[in-house]
Amino acid sequence: ATDPLHVCPSAGSKPVSSAGTWGNYMCDSPWILINSSIYAMKAILPDPDFILWTGDDTPHVPNEKLGEEVVLEIIANLTALIKQVFPDTKVYPAMGNHDFHPKNQFPAKTHRIYSATAELWRSWLSNASIPTFKAGAFYSEKLLGPNTKGQMIVLNTNLYYDSNNQTAGLEDPGGQFQWLEDVLTNASKAEEMVYIVGHIPPGFFEKKRSKPWFRKHFNKRYTEIVQQHHGVIAAQFFGHHHTDSFRMFYSNGGSPINTMFLAPGVTPWKTSLPGVHNGANNPGIRVFDYDRGTLQVKDVVTYYLNLTHANLVAPRWEREYRLTEAFQMPDGSARSMHMVLEKISKDKHYLQQYYQFNSVKYDLTECDESCQTDHVCAIREVDFLKYDECIKARSFTAVSTLPAKPLLFLCSLLGLLSFQGHLW
Repeated sequence: ATDPLHVCPSAGSKPVSSAGTWGNYMCDSPWILINSSIYAMKAILPDPDFILWTGDDTPHVPNEKLGEEVVLEIIANLTALIKQVFPDTKVYPAMGNHDFHPKNQFPAKTHRIYSATAELWRSWLSNASIPTFKAGAFYSEKLLGPNTKGQMIVLNTNLYYDSNNQTAGLEDPGGQFQWLEDVLTNASKAEEMVYIVGHIPPGFFEKKRSKPWFRKHFNKRYTEIVQQHHGVIAAQFFGHHHTDSFRMFYSNGGSPINTMFLAPGVTPWKTSLPGVHNGANNPGIRVFDYDRGTLQVKDVVTYYLNLTHANLVAPRWEREYRLTEAFQMPDGSARSMHMVLEKISKDKHYLQQYYQFNSVKYDLTECDESCQTDHVCAIREVDFLKYDECIKARSFTAVSTLPAKPLLFLCSLLGLLSFQGHLW
Protein backbone atom coordinates (compact mmCIF):
# COMPACT_ATOMS: atom_id res chain seq x y z
CA ALA A 1 0.00 0.00 0.00
CA THR A 2 1.08 3.57 -0.64
CA ASP A 3 2.37 5.46 2.39
CA PRO A 4 -0.20 8.27 2.92
CA LEU A 5 2.64 10.59 4.01
CA HIS A 6 4.44 10.15 0.69
CA VAL A 7 1.67 10.46 -1.90
CA CYS A 8 2.59 14.00 -2.96
CA PRO A 9 5.28 16.44 -1.69
CA SER A 10 2.89 19.42 -1.70
CA ALA A 11 0.78 17.87 1.05
CA GLY A 12 3.67 18.39 3.45
CA SER A 13 3.19 16.42 6.66
CA LYS A 14 -0.54 15.89 6.07
CA PRO A 15 -1.56 12.33 5.14
CA VAL A 16 -3.19 11.70 1.77
CA SER A 17 -5.21 8.50 1.62
CA SER A 18 -5.33 8.24 -2.16
CA ALA A 19 -4.09 10.61 -4.83
CA GLY A 20 -6.14 9.21 -7.68
CA THR A 21 -5.05 9.36 -11.31
CA TRP A 22 -6.22 12.98 -11.66
CA GLY A 23 -4.93 14.18 -8.32
CA ASN A 24 -6.12 14.95 -4.83
CA TYR A 25 -7.35 18.08 -3.09
CA MET A 26 -4.33 17.93 -0.76
CA CYS A 27 -1.94 17.92 -3.70
CA ASP A 28 -0.74 20.05 -6.58
CA SER A 29 -1.72 19.09 -10.12
CA PRO A 30 -0.22 15.93 -11.60
CA TRP A 31 1.02 16.39 -15.16
CA ILE A 32 -1.99 14.53 -16.56
CA LEU A 33 -4.31 17.19 -15.07
CA ILE A 34 -2.24 20.11 -16.37
CA ASN A 35 -2.11 18.48 -19.81
CA SER A 36 -5.85 17.89 -19.71
CA SER A 37 -6.59 21.54 -18.83
CA ILE A 38 -4.64 22.89 -21.81
CA TYR A 39 -6.30 20.48 -24.24
CA ALA A 40 -9.68 21.32 -22.71
CA MET A 41 -8.98 24.97 -23.49
CA LYS A 42 -8.28 23.98 -27.09
CA ALA A 43 -11.51 22.01 -27.33
CA ILE A 44 -13.57 24.83 -25.81
CA LEU A 45 -12.01 27.66 -27.81
CA PRO A 46 -9.59 26.49 -30.53
CA ASP A 47 -8.55 29.96 -31.73
CA PRO A 48 -8.62 32.58 -28.93
CA ASP A 49 -7.34 36.08 -29.58
CA PHE A 50 -4.80 35.53 -26.82
CA ILE A 51 -4.11 33.66 -23.58
CA LEU A 52 -3.36 35.12 -20.15
CA TRP A 53 -1.13 32.97 -17.97
CA THR A 54 -1.10 34.41 -14.46
CA GLY A 55 1.64 32.28 -12.94
CA ASP A 56 2.52 29.95 -10.07
CA ASP A 57 3.84 27.03 -12.05
CA THR A 58 5.92 25.13 -9.51
CA PRO A 59 4.67 22.93 -6.62
CA HIS A 60 3.94 24.23 -3.13
CA VAL A 61 6.93 22.61 -1.44
CA PRO A 62 9.80 23.88 0.75
CA ASN A 63 12.68 25.64 -1.00
CA GLU A 64 15.05 22.76 -0.28
CA LYS A 65 12.87 20.52 -2.48
CA LEU A 66 13.49 22.79 -5.47
CA GLY A 67 16.28 24.90 -6.96
CA GLU A 68 16.78 27.37 -9.80
CA GLU A 69 17.25 24.63 -12.39
CA VAL A 70 14.10 22.75 -11.31
CA VAL A 71 11.98 25.94 -11.25
CA LEU A 72 13.13 26.89 -14.75
CA GLU A 73 12.62 23.32 -16.01
CA ILE A 74 9.00 23.36 -14.83
CA ILE A 75 8.34 26.74 -16.45
CA ALA A 76 9.97 25.42 -19.65
CA ASN A 77 7.79 22.28 -19.64
CA LEU A 78 4.58 24.29 -19.26
CA THR A 79 5.70 26.80 -21.90
CA ALA A 80 6.40 23.96 -24.34
CA LEU A 81 2.97 22.42 -23.68
CA ILE A 82 1.11 25.68 -24.31
CA LYS A 83 3.13 26.30 -27.49
CA GLN A 84 2.40 22.75 -28.66
CA VAL A 85 -1.36 23.09 -28.17
CA PHE A 86 -1.66 26.76 -29.17
CA PRO A 87 1.23 27.23 -31.64
CA ASP A 88 -0.23 30.34 -33.28
CA THR A 89 -1.74 32.05 -30.25
CA LYS A 90 -0.28 35.07 -28.50
CA VAL A 91 0.35 34.40 -24.79
CA TYR A 92 0.86 37.05 -22.11
CA PRO A 93 2.57 35.29 -19.18
CA ALA A 94 3.19 36.68 -15.69
CA MET A 95 5.46 35.28 -13.01
CA GLY A 96 3.88 33.95 -9.80
CA ASN A 97 5.50 34.02 -6.37
CA HIS A 98 6.44 30.34 -6.71
CA ASP A 99 8.14 30.88 -10.08
CA PHE A 100 11.40 31.87 -8.42
CA HIS A 101 14.00 30.35 -6.13
CA PRO A 102 13.88 30.91 -3.26
CA LYS A 103 10.11 31.31 -3.56
CA ASN A 104 8.71 34.82 -2.99
CA GLN A 105 12.16 36.47 -2.95
CA PHE A 106 11.92 38.41 -6.22
CA PRO A 107 14.67 41.06 -6.47
CA ALA A 108 14.07 44.58 -7.74
CA LYS A 109 16.93 44.23 -10.21
CA THR A 110 18.21 41.94 -12.93
CA HIS A 111 18.50 38.26 -12.09
CA ARG A 112 19.44 35.12 -14.00
CA ILE A 113 15.95 33.63 -13.43
CA TYR A 114 14.37 36.72 -15.02
CA SER A 115 16.78 36.45 -17.94
CA ALA A 116 16.26 32.72 -18.41
CA THR A 117 12.46 33.07 -18.24
CA ALA A 118 12.54 35.92 -20.75
CA GLU A 119 14.39 33.62 -23.16
CA LEU A 120 11.82 30.84 -22.61
CA TRP A 121 9.05 33.33 -23.48
CA ARG A 122 10.96 35.25 -26.18
CA SER A 123 8.60 34.12 -28.98
CA TRP A 124 5.66 35.64 -27.04
CA LEU A 125 7.43 38.90 -26.18
CA SER A 126 8.28 41.82 -28.43
CA ASN A 127 11.90 42.95 -28.66
CA ALA A 128 10.99 46.01 -26.59
CA SER A 129 9.67 43.83 -23.74
CA ILE A 130 12.82 41.75 -23.28
CA PRO A 131 14.91 44.41 -21.48
CA THR A 132 12.18 45.37 -18.96
CA PHE A 133 11.44 41.70 -18.31
CA LYS A 134 15.08 40.91 -17.65
CA ALA A 135 15.33 43.98 -15.39
CA GLY A 136 12.23 43.30 -13.29
CA ALA A 137 9.90 40.69 -14.89
CA PHE A 138 7.32 43.24 -16.10
CA TYR A 139 6.45 44.50 -19.57
CA SER A 140 3.77 45.95 -21.83
CA GLU A 141 2.70 44.82 -25.28
CA LYS A 142 0.41 46.14 -27.98
CA LEU A 143 -2.72 44.02 -28.26
CA LEU A 144 -2.75 42.18 -31.53
CA GLY A 145 -5.85 41.33 -33.50
CA PRO A 146 -8.39 42.64 -35.98
CA ASN A 147 -9.87 46.00 -34.99
CA THR A 148 -8.07 45.85 -31.65
CA LYS A 149 -6.42 48.95 -30.24
CA GLY A 150 -4.89 48.77 -26.80
CA GLN A 151 -2.16 47.41 -24.58
CA MET A 152 -1.54 44.52 -22.24
CA ILE A 153 0.40 45.56 -19.13
CA VAL A 154 1.92 42.62 -17.26
CA LEU A 155 3.21 43.40 -13.78
CA ASN A 156 5.52 41.66 -11.35
CA THR A 157 3.47 42.23 -8.19
CA ASN A 158 5.62 39.70 -6.37
CA LEU A 159 7.79 42.76 -5.72
CA TYR A 160 5.02 44.04 -3.41
CA TYR A 161 4.42 40.77 -1.52
CA ASP A 162 4.75 41.05 2.24
CA SER A 163 6.70 37.76 2.20
CA ASN A 164 9.34 39.24 -0.11
CA ASN A 165 12.27 40.36 2.05
CA GLN A 166 14.19 41.67 -0.97
CA THR A 167 11.93 44.70 -1.41
CA ALA A 168 10.81 45.39 2.18
CA GLY A 169 12.51 48.80 2.56
CA LEU A 170 11.93 50.12 -0.95
CA GLU A 171 9.41 52.73 -2.09
CA ASP A 172 9.24 51.70 -5.75
CA PRO A 173 10.92 48.33 -6.34
CA GLY A 174 12.46 48.16 -9.78
CA GLY A 175 10.82 51.49 -10.65
CA GLN A 176 7.71 49.50 -11.64
CA PHE A 177 5.20 51.99 -10.19
CA GLN A 178 6.72 54.91 -12.10
CA TRP A 179 6.95 52.78 -15.24
CA LEU A 180 3.29 51.79 -14.86
CA GLU A 181 2.21 55.43 -14.46
CA ASP A 182 4.23 56.38 -17.56
CA VAL A 183 2.63 53.59 -19.63
CA LEU A 184 -0.87 54.58 -18.46
CA THR A 185 -0.23 58.27 -19.14
CA ASN A 186 1.01 57.48 -22.66
CA ALA A 187 -1.98 55.22 -23.26
CA SER A 188 -4.28 58.08 -22.31
CA LYS A 189 -2.51 60.43 -24.74
CA ALA A 190 -2.80 57.80 -27.50
CA GLU A 191 -6.48 57.23 -26.58
CA GLU A 192 -5.81 53.55 -25.95
CA MET A 193 -7.37 51.27 -23.35
CA VAL A 194 -5.30 48.75 -21.41
CA TYR A 195 -5.63 45.50 -19.50
CA ILE A 196 -3.47 44.98 -16.41
CA VAL A 197 -2.31 41.44 -15.57
CA GLY A 198 -0.45 40.17 -12.54
CA HIS A 199 -0.22 37.34 -10.07
CA ILE A 200 -0.54 38.59 -6.48
CA PRO A 201 -3.46 41.02 -6.14
CA PRO A 202 -3.73 43.98 -3.78
CA GLY A 203 -6.27 43.93 -0.97
CA PHE A 204 -7.22 40.98 1.21
CA PHE A 205 -7.81 37.24 0.88
CA GLU A 206 -11.54 36.62 1.08
CA LYS A 207 -11.13 33.28 2.86
CA LYS A 208 -9.05 34.61 5.77
CA ARG A 209 -10.08 37.76 7.57
CA SER A 210 -7.54 40.62 7.60
CA LYS A 211 -4.99 38.71 5.48
CA PRO A 212 -3.38 41.14 2.99
CA TRP A 213 -0.75 40.27 0.39
CA PHE A 214 0.93 43.63 -0.36
CA ARG A 215 2.88 45.67 2.16
CA LYS A 216 0.78 48.61 3.25
CA HIS A 217 2.60 51.38 1.32
CA PHE A 218 2.65 49.28 -1.85
CA ASN A 219 -1.08 48.61 -1.56
CA LYS A 220 -1.78 52.33 -1.13
CA ARG A 221 0.34 53.30 -4.16
CA TYR A 222 -1.26 50.69 -6.40
CA THR A 223 -4.78 51.70 -5.41
CA GLU A 224 -3.99 55.37 -6.02
CA ILE A 225 -2.65 54.59 -9.50
CA VAL A 226 -5.83 52.71 -10.44
CA GLN A 227 -7.98 55.55 -9.12
CA GLN A 228 -5.98 58.16 -11.02
CA HIS A 229 -5.77 56.27 -14.33
CA HIS A 230 -8.99 54.21 -14.25
CA GLY A 231 -10.23 55.90 -17.40
CA VAL A 232 -7.78 53.90 -19.54
CA ILE A 233 -7.87 50.63 -17.56
CA ALA A 234 -10.54 48.38 -19.09
CA ALA A 235 -10.06 45.58 -16.53
CA GLN A 236 -7.48 43.79 -14.39
CA PHE A 237 -6.75 40.05 -14.27
CA PHE A 238 -4.91 38.40 -11.40
CA GLY A 239 -4.50 35.01 -9.69
CA HIS A 240 -2.68 33.78 -6.55
CA HIS A 241 -5.77 32.92 -4.51
CA HIS A 242 -6.69 29.77 -6.51
CA THR A 243 -10.26 30.98 -5.89
CA ASP A 244 -12.85 32.59 -8.15
CA SER A 245 -13.55 36.12 -6.96
CA PHE A 246 -13.20 39.77 -7.97
CA ARG A 247 -12.18 43.12 -6.51
CA MET A 248 -13.88 46.48 -6.93
CA PHE A 249 -12.23 49.88 -7.18
CA TYR A 250 -14.21 53.03 -6.44
CA SER A 251 -13.74 56.77 -6.91
CA ASN A 252 -13.43 58.95 -3.83
CA GLY A 253 -17.11 59.69 -4.34
CA GLY A 254 -18.02 56.01 -4.20
CA SER A 255 -18.68 55.34 -7.90
CA PRO A 256 -17.47 51.97 -9.30
CA ILE A 257 -14.54 52.71 -11.61
CA ASN A 258 -12.72 49.38 -12.17
CA THR A 259 -12.83 45.63 -11.60
CA MET A 260 -10.09 43.09 -10.98
CA PHE A 261 -11.06 39.51 -11.90
CA LEU A 262 -9.37 36.79 -9.81
CA ALA A 263 -9.06 33.48 -11.65
CA PRO A 264 -9.51 30.06 -10.05
CA GLY A 265 -6.52 27.73 -10.23
CA VAL A 266 -5.94 24.52 -12.13
CA THR A 267 -4.21 23.14 -9.04
CA PRO A 268 -6.70 21.73 -6.51
CA TRP A 269 -4.16 22.07 -3.67
CA LYS A 270 -5.61 22.87 -0.29
CA THR A 271 -3.91 25.98 1.02
CA SER A 272 -1.65 25.59 4.05
CA LEU A 273 -2.50 29.12 5.24
CA PRO A 274 -3.57 28.76 8.89
CA GLY A 275 -7.18 29.54 9.64
CA VAL A 276 -8.55 28.92 6.14
CA HIS A 277 -11.59 26.64 6.16
CA ASN A 278 -12.10 24.29 3.19
CA GLY A 279 -9.22 25.87 1.27
CA ALA A 280 -9.13 23.54 -1.74
CA ASN A 281 -10.83 23.94 -5.12
CA ASN A 282 -11.79 22.04 -8.23
CA PRO A 283 -9.57 22.84 -11.24
CA GLY A 284 -10.92 25.77 -13.26
CA ILE A 285 -10.22 27.59 -16.53
CA ARG A 286 -12.16 30.45 -18.09
CA VAL A 287 -13.01 32.33 -21.25
CA PHE A 288 -13.57 36.08 -21.37
CA ASP A 289 -15.76 37.62 -24.06
CA TYR A 290 -14.65 41.19 -24.72
CA ASP A 291 -15.25 44.07 -27.09
CA ARG A 292 -12.19 44.43 -29.34
CA GLY A 293 -12.81 48.14 -29.77
CA THR A 294 -13.33 49.24 -26.17
CA LEU A 295 -11.80 46.21 -24.38
CA GLN A 296 -14.87 46.10 -22.14
CA VAL A 297 -15.46 42.66 -20.64
CA LYS A 298 -18.76 41.43 -22.04
CA ASP A 299 -18.95 38.07 -20.27
CA VAL A 300 -16.98 35.47 -18.33
CA VAL A 301 -17.51 31.73 -18.77
CA THR A 302 -15.82 29.40 -16.29
CA TYR A 303 -15.22 25.70 -16.97
CA TYR A 304 -14.17 23.14 -14.40
CA LEU A 305 -13.28 19.53 -13.74
CA ASN A 306 -14.92 17.83 -10.76
CA LEU A 307 -11.86 16.08 -9.35
CA THR A 308 -13.83 13.52 -7.36
CA HIS A 309 -15.86 12.53 -10.42
CA ALA A 310 -12.70 12.41 -12.56
CA ASN A 311 -11.06 9.93 -10.19
CA LEU A 312 -14.14 7.77 -9.64
CA VAL A 313 -15.60 7.77 -13.16
CA ALA A 314 -13.88 9.82 -15.87
CA PRO A 315 -12.50 13.34 -16.38
CA ARG A 316 -15.03 15.79 -17.77
CA TRP A 317 -14.41 19.50 -18.29
CA GLU A 318 -17.80 21.21 -18.21
CA ARG A 319 -19.24 24.68 -18.01
CA GLU A 320 -19.64 25.82 -14.43
CA TYR A 321 -21.36 29.14 -15.08
CA ARG A 322 -21.70 32.19 -17.32
CA LEU A 323 -21.40 35.47 -15.42
CA THR A 324 -24.28 37.30 -17.12
CA GLU A 325 -26.67 34.37 -16.65
CA ALA A 326 -25.73 33.44 -13.10
CA PHE A 327 -26.00 36.99 -11.74
CA GLN A 328 -28.48 38.44 -14.26
CA MET A 329 -26.11 41.17 -15.47
CA PRO A 330 -25.77 42.75 -18.94
CA ASP A 331 -21.93 42.49 -19.02
CA GLY A 332 -18.76 42.42 -16.92
CA SER A 333 -18.28 46.18 -16.63
CA ALA A 334 -17.37 47.83 -13.34
CA ARG A 335 -20.93 49.05 -12.93
CA SER A 336 -22.30 45.53 -13.49
CA MET A 337 -19.77 43.93 -11.16
CA HIS A 338 -20.74 46.47 -8.50
CA MET A 339 -24.30 45.22 -8.86
CA VAL A 340 -23.06 41.61 -8.53
CA LEU A 341 -21.44 42.65 -5.26
CA GLU A 342 -24.68 44.26 -4.12
CA LYS A 343 -26.55 41.02 -4.80
CA ILE A 344 -23.94 38.99 -2.91
CA SER A 345 -24.14 41.35 0.05
CA LYS A 346 -27.94 41.45 0.27
CA ASP A 347 -29.37 38.24 -1.23
CA LYS A 348 -28.69 34.83 0.33
CA HIS A 349 -29.35 33.03 -2.98
CA TYR A 350 -26.68 35.02 -4.83
CA LEU A 351 -24.32 34.82 -1.85
CA GLN A 352 -24.51 31.04 -1.75
CA GLN A 353 -24.15 30.79 -5.53
CA TYR A 354 -21.07 33.02 -5.46
CA TYR A 355 -19.64 31.04 -2.54
CA GLN A 356 -19.90 27.74 -4.43
CA PHE A 357 -18.26 29.36 -7.50
CA ASN A 358 -15.50 30.73 -5.23
CA SER A 359 -14.09 27.21 -4.65
CA VAL A 360 -15.19 25.98 -8.10
CA LYS A 361 -17.92 23.89 -6.45
CA TYR A 362 -15.60 22.20 -3.96
CA ASP A 363 -17.01 23.80 -0.82
CA LEU A 364 -20.79 23.42 -0.85
CA THR A 365 -21.35 24.38 2.78
CA GLU A 366 -23.35 27.43 3.84
CA CYS A 367 -21.68 30.85 3.86
CA ASP A 368 -22.88 32.31 7.17
CA GLU A 369 -22.85 35.97 8.24
CA SER A 370 -19.18 35.96 9.25
CA CYS A 371 -18.26 34.30 5.94
CA GLN A 372 -20.39 36.83 4.06
CA THR A 373 -18.62 39.71 5.81
CA ASP A 374 -15.18 38.30 4.86
CA HIS A 375 -16.10 37.98 1.20
CA VAL A 376 -18.09 41.21 0.81
CA CYS A 377 -15.45 43.37 2.52
CA ALA A 378 -12.58 41.74 0.57
CA ILE A 379 -14.40 42.39 -2.72
CA ARG A 380 -15.55 45.91 -1.86
CA GLU A 381 -12.48 47.38 -0.13
CA VAL A 382 -8.95 46.97 -1.50
CA ASP A 383 -7.76 49.84 0.69
CA PHE A 384 -6.47 48.67 4.10
CA LEU A 385 -8.25 51.23 6.28
CA LYS A 386 -11.56 50.99 4.43
CA TYR A 387 -11.41 47.20 4.67
CA ASP A 388 -11.02 47.40 8.44
CA GLU A 389 -13.94 49.83 8.59
CA CYS A 390 -16.07 47.48 6.49
CA ILE A 391 -15.34 44.51 8.79
CA LYS A 392 -16.15 46.53 11.89
CA ALA A 393 -19.35 48.01 10.42
CA ARG A 394 -20.72 44.68 9.20
CA SER A 395 -19.73 42.89 12.40
CA PHE A 396 -21.46 45.60 14.47
CA THR A 397 -24.59 45.35 12.33
CA ALA A 398 -24.64 41.57 12.69
CA VAL A 399 -24.32 41.79 16.48
CA SER A 400 -26.86 44.60 16.84
CA THR A 401 -29.51 42.72 14.87
CA LEU A 402 -29.29 39.48 16.88
CA PRO A 403 -32.56 38.52 18.62
CA ALA A 404 -32.71 38.69 22.40
CA LYS A 405 -32.82 34.93 22.93
CA PRO A 406 -29.48 33.12 22.67
CA LEU A 407 -28.73 31.31 19.43
CA LEU A 408 -26.09 28.78 18.51
CA PHE A 409 -24.50 29.49 15.13
CA LEU A 410 -22.84 26.64 13.41
CA CYS A 411 -21.10 28.65 11.55
CA SER A 412 -10.20 28.43 -1.55
CA LEU A 413 -2.21 27.50 -9.91
CA LEU A 414 -1.66 28.04 -12.53
CA GLY A 415 -4.24 30.59 -13.63
CA LEU A 416 -5.10 30.22 -17.29
CA LEU A 417 -7.48 32.63 -18.93
CA SER A 418 -8.52 32.67 -22.54
CA PHE A 419 -9.98 35.63 -24.40
CA GLN A 420 -12.23 35.54 -27.36
CA GLY A 421 -13.60 38.58 -28.96
CA HIS A 422 -12.65 35.90 -27.40
CA LEU A 423 -9.61 35.37 -25.19
CA TRP A 424 -8.25 32.83 -22.65
